[in-house]
Parts: sequence; structure tokens; C-alpha cells
Amino acid sequence: MTTKRFVVFDGDSHVVEPREVWETYLDPEYRTLGKSALWREEGRLGAYLKINGEMFRDTDNVNIPRCAIWRPGMTWDDIGDLDPDTRHPMNEGAWNPEARLRDMDAMGVDQTFLYPTWFAEGFPLVKDPDVAYALARAYNNWIADFCQAAPDRLFAAAMLPLQNMAFALDELHRVAALPCFCGAFIRPMFVENRYLTHPYYEPLWAELVKLDIAAAVHATPGLHNPEWTSHGPFIEKMKGRLSKRSLLGDAGGGPFAGGGGSAFTIADEPLGHSLSPILSYWLDNYLFAASTLLGYGVMNRYPEMKAVLAHGKATWMEEVLEKFEASTRVIALQHYYPVRTDAEEMWEEGKVMLGFDADERGVRKMPERYSNKVVWGSRYPNQDTMSAWEAIDLLTASNLEDAVIAQMMGGNAAQQFGIELVQAVGG
Repeated sequence: MTTKRFVVFDGDSHVVEPREVWETYLDPEYRTLGKSALWREEGRLGAYLKINGEMFRDTDNVNIPRCAIWRPGMTWDDIGDLDPDTRHPMNEGAWNPEARLRDMDAMGVDQTFLYPTWFAEGFPLVKDPDVAYALARAYNNWIADFCQAAPDRLFAAAMLPLQNMAFALDELHRVAALPCFCGAFIRPMFVENRYLTHPYYEPLWAELVKLDIAAAVHATPGLHNPEWTSHGPFIEKMKGRLSKRSLLGDAGGGPFAGGGGSAFTIADEPLGHSLSPILSYWLDNYLFAASTLLGYGVMNRYPEMKAVLAHGKATWMEEVLEKFEASTRVIALQHYYPVRTDAEEMWEEGKVMLGFDADERGVRKMPERYSNKVVWGSRYPNQDTMSAWEAIDLLTASNLEDAVIAQMMGGNAAQQFGIELVQAVGG
């Protein structure tokens, strides 16, 4: 039986925003505008995300809500075996704090950091800055109340209305006074044709350092977003141009049958699964780390800034550092602005960590490179959730010492988010 002798902090879990965010927490004068700017509808026969009055309908099977289908005790195979023709309910722990705490106990998780779901997908694209500000306040007030159910166990990323930097800084100062907020949500994407390398964001980096709040960077596939916000929509568009080339013939022959078999045709069939959740997370994090932190020099100008790049695995960072350090010696990036060529040293000196999955072979095989740079996340209640017990088993089987596992599963997160570790679940 798996045991743990240390505190587990889940650095990547999610809530699914309930209707009361809009219907109770949103200021009354903004409720109509707020539902037009951003709204999630879970209908009996379909679902859509509304952004700026435009509907983006789900292309996945709505009978299996992948964002909140996992429950303690389920395996990934169990989820894969669900009947796609039967409507399966979401896990109540996605929006109910009491249910969440019960699930955390069952998972072996003592404390957790909460990211949004539909606000992550749609909020950065809200066009009206006043409505965005009102929506941010509503979400932050709701999640603050959610965390009040267990203030020493539940922590959250704050939404910032980056559509107007003055509004964003005002909201950052407001939430900084609330103990549950130890990170500010940032999605690595293009907003209004500006990426996070734009000087527009400079006051944000400075204020995060001043307030000692981590940049909680979390990609999302963007399946319900317009084109060119992140890698996700592009990958899905490309998927439609990819296909399986199928050889079709009758049962008596085929192209490889001997002796003049029957006729056959070659048919194009679209890929039967979504590529975005496989590729877009790490591609978006890859771009943010290479362009914003290293290339644009945010880590150099703000060496005290803390950041966590969640839900994108961690082992790609070695490739980024290797390629970046080689390229800055042969490509004249310095002609545009000064770039440090010692990317690896800058990374080691910086206060940036990566979210990791316990099944990442590279992390387990090279703990000397990753153990002080990673934060474990369960991804609860998404379809690919992993419990702390499973994560500990995988790390232990890789012959990692308890002290190293404790650091990767909790100590690093406490350092990054500035919280005190509290053990709530025994071994």
C-alpha cells in the first residue's frame, strides 16, 4: 500500500465555473453584457462556449464531459470504456468545495492550486474591458468563497482583466490582500494581436514581483476559440487536412492479395481524435518560455519574478535551453535587442518552475536536472487526472529518494506560491 511521509501540494487542478458566477457574483448591471461576452451553456443535446456574442459549439462528444469526468478510483481505461451514447454527469468536485475536499482526501492531496476552465478558454478574448473587469471580479469573488471552505488547503489563480492594464493592476492589488490568491492566471496566447513579449505587459511583470505573486501560466487547447490565439485552433484546423489513407477492397481480395485480387480504392478519412490536447499545451508553454522569459528577457529584467508553467510537461525545457543557447551565438538576435547567450545559467538562476506529470520518463531519469524546477499537478478533474498515490508509486519505482519526491510533490510548490505546507491526509 502506498504511503507518504510528506505534504502533497497539487499544483495543477481545476474548477468548472458554475452559473452562479454570472447569476450571483457578477454585478447586476453587467449580467446581460457578461453573459454575452462569456458564457458556457451545457445543454441536454449539445454544448457551446459563447465569446463576444459568438457561439463556438463543442465538437467533442458532450455525453462525456472531458473537463470533469474523472473521480477517485477511476483509471484512464475506465474513462475510455464509458458508453459514448449515455450522458455522464460531471464530477461535483469541480464546483463544490466540500466534494472537492473529499476527493482530495481520497487522492492523497493535502493542498491544491485551482485554475479556471471556461474562463481560461474564453476570458482573454472578451473585447469590452469594462465587462472583462466585472467578470474578473465575479470569478475572483466566487473562487475566494470556494477556498474559504478550507483556507489552509485551497488556493487559487486570480483572473486579471488584461484587456486594460490599469484595471488588471487594480484587480491584482485587490486580490493580493486575500490569502487564497498566490498566483495570477496568464494564458500564453495572442490577445489583440499582442503576444506576452509586447511592452504592454511590462507593468504586469513589475507588479507581480512587487507583490510577490507568482505568474500562474497555464495553456489551454483553445478548441472553442477563434483562429490564431494559440496553437490549439491551428492544430485542429490542420487536423482536418490530415487523414488516414485507407485501402478499401472487398473481402475476397485487396491490393495485397495474390493472383489478381479484387479492385480497391484509396480513401481519405479524417483523424478520429483531437490532436490539440496532445500537442498544444507544451507548444504554447514552449513558445512562452523561449520568447517571453528567455528571448524577450523577462527573467533577466525581473530575476525575482516567480512563475509556474503548468500543464505542459517539463522535459521539453532541456531542448529549449540547448537550442536557444546555440542559436543566440549564431543568429543576430542582438541586432534587435540585447539577449543573454547563457540561457542555461539564466534558467538555473531564475525563479521559474514547470508543471510535470509523474509519468514523464525524462524527469524521473534526470532528477538532478529537474527536482528543484518542477511542480506536480494532478489535472483534476480532467479525463487524464492522476492521483497523488499513483504519482508517488511512479516516482518511488524510479528509485527517487523520499526527500526528492517530497520536493517535487510539495516543497517546490510551497516555495513558488509562498504558502505553508499543511498535511491533511495521512499515509
